[in-house]
Amino acid sequence: MTDRCAPRPESGTGRILALDVGDRTIGVAVSDPLGIAAHPVETIRRKREPDDIARVLALAAEREVVEIVVGLPRMMDGTVGPQAEKCQAFADALAGRVDVPVTLWDERLSTRAAERALIASGRSRRRRKEVVDQVAAVYFLQGYLDYRAGGAGAPGPA
Repeated sequence: MTDRCAPRPESGTGRILALDVGDRTIGVAVSDPLGIAAHPVETIRRKREPDDIARVLALAAEREVVEIVVGLPRMMDGTVGPQAEKCQAFADALAGRVDVPVTLWDERLSTRAAERALIASGRSRRRRKEVVDQVAAVYFLQGYLDYRAGGAGAPGPA
């Protein structure tokens, strides 16, 4: 996995895949080839980890990604809790199966921000539930892209 304290990587070098890993689903987003904007892709319904990783690998190959960013849901005090440990384990397993860097990115509150945005857009509760993980992945991927481009980007490296 990429060093969490690595210097800011160069922007505009290819598509980046973002994963919002949860217990039941994985929200997936991807950047444009220039690394400017994030877009939703799909929500993977979790089955078994090997199946989940196989789907991520297929998406990465289809989109010719140069990096995968896995959201790390730190606690509000910045510590790593049980859910973040699960995300780290998934990222480690993924890193062992892919030839591109796997980077952890602090995504605390991204799901709440996504939920608020979907409510504001007037989406029904059922439709919000279907896409909230994708939107959360878009939210933190956009922060990562902004960080790479030299902007503030929130919340920051994991």
